[in-house]
Amino acid sequence: MSGIIAPYQNVAIQSSLTEPADTVNVQEGDRVTKGELLAQLDTADLQAALQSDLATAQSDAANTEHTVYSGNESIVQGDQGVQSAQANLSRDTRIMQRDESLYHQGYVSQQQYEQDLATVRDDQAALGSAVATARANGSSLSQPGLQQSSVAQAKAQEQVALAQAQQERVQISKAAILSPITGLVVNRNLNPGEYPGSREIFTLQQVQPIYAVLRGSATQIAGIASGATATVTTDDAHGTFTETGKVQGVLNEIQPGSTQFQVKITLANADNRLRPGMAVTGSVDLPAVRGIRVPTTAFTDDNHDAVMVVQSDNTVKTEKVSEVATNGTTSVVTGIAAGQRVVDNGQLSIGDGQKVSYKQ
Repeated sequence: MSGIIAPYQNVAIQSSLTEPADTVNVQEGDRVTKGELLAQLDTADLQAALQSDLATAQSDAANTEHTVYSGNESIVQGDQGVQSAQANLSRDTRIMQRDESLYHQGYVSQQQYEQDLATVRDDQAALGSAVATARANGSSLSQPGLQQSSVAQAKAQEQVALAQAQQERVQISKAAILSPITGLVVNRNLNPGEYPGSREIFTLQQVQPIYAVLRGSATQIAGIASGATATVTTDDAHGTFTETGKVQGVLNEIQPGSTQFQVKITLANADNRLRPGMAVTGSVDLPAVRGIRVPTTAFTDDNHDAVMVVQSDNTVKTEKVSEVATNGTTSVVTGIAAGQRVVDNGQLSIGDGQKVSYKQ
């Protein structure tokens, strides 16, 4: 089968950043290794944005700390307010009860007694307000309440600022254009000072290993299995070159309706003599089969499941066989014995029992 050499990987590199290039470190034809710096984009504005986000995060952290202290203080003050209101209510209730007794005995005026009642009612209202405030604040910063929600809000703002800072760090890391593979630079479309835009700025090809892509018909690719040994031959300035590899896979028809298939072969290409685009020819070792070889024309029909054999009395008889392999002209079958004579044209108008003669 004939075909061409193709890169093992063809990588087109783009950048999503809107930053100009500070440096471009490679030229077309250069060999690069995985992780090598191809170009560096300017990051001055990204660095400034990062420092701003970090400062905001630091301010938000301080605000969170302040909110924690303020929340704890409010909770303590709320508890103290309840205790103080309870103490006032207890004291004024005792005074009111004492004055009530004296009022009935005529020692305290009605005005004093009614004033005592009003004070107790005020104390009850104050206690209710203090209890409501304490409940709203929550019993601690770990329990639901106004203070806990304030702390949570402050922490959320801090996390937002940290997340924005992390985004800036990611953008800064993308400004270093690194090679994702070890291979060749086949296209450079970026110069210092230029903005990447949406175009491809580098095209890289991995050529160790490399592919040989052979094209064959259905009969040629029949029986080829992944992992089979393949031999590829090409000519270069130093003469004919042959390398052995393994079948990576057999791909279905190249174009719908065509009868051409692709066989991809992986080659080590250790000395870099194979380059993408070179024309090659190749062959693949098919798996070994056992059986009897017969002419493909010996089959009685297109099903390839019967041949006519010549018996000892020179009469013919149809025998069922199974075809296990073929190259288009010769087939390997099972179902007949070695040395058995067969009619080489199975579609002649002869039937079982008819006599034939051997013509040399």
